[in-house]
Amino acid sequence: MTDGDERTAADRSVFRIAARMRSFRYAARGLRAVFQSQPNAWIHAAAAMAVILAGAVVGLSRLEWCLIVGAITAVWVAESLNTAFEALCDVASPAVHPLVERAKDIAAGAVLITAVGAAITGAIIFGPRLVHLR
Repeated sequence: MTDGDERTAADRSVFRIAARMRSFRYAARGLRAVFQSQPNAWIHAAAAMAVILAGAVVGLSRLEWCLIVGAITAVWVAESLNTAFEALCDVASPAVHPLVERAKDIAAGAVLITAVGAAITGAIIFGPRLVHLR
């Protein structure tokens, strides 16, 4: 430990505004990295905006909004964790390794499962409204 690091655990756990602001900057940097490295993130963003717009047009209930927001959030969490996982895999094994490739495929599959679940949620919520538009 250097002289500048001689703080106790209690000192480090104290809430500091500057530290919280840094954590938000790090989070924003992470989201930027997802958008810059993952073309599917743009698809997720477009789908989320379309669903939000459609929800505003049809007048979703509070419960329906909660389900939609939950589904959108789940997809973004899955995509972000998948991106982080892929980056860690690339550092751990820069050369192609069958187990790393398998792990990456499984993580991508988790994103697919989440996106399909979100699409089903959207179909359940918007489907009856679309049928009545005919």
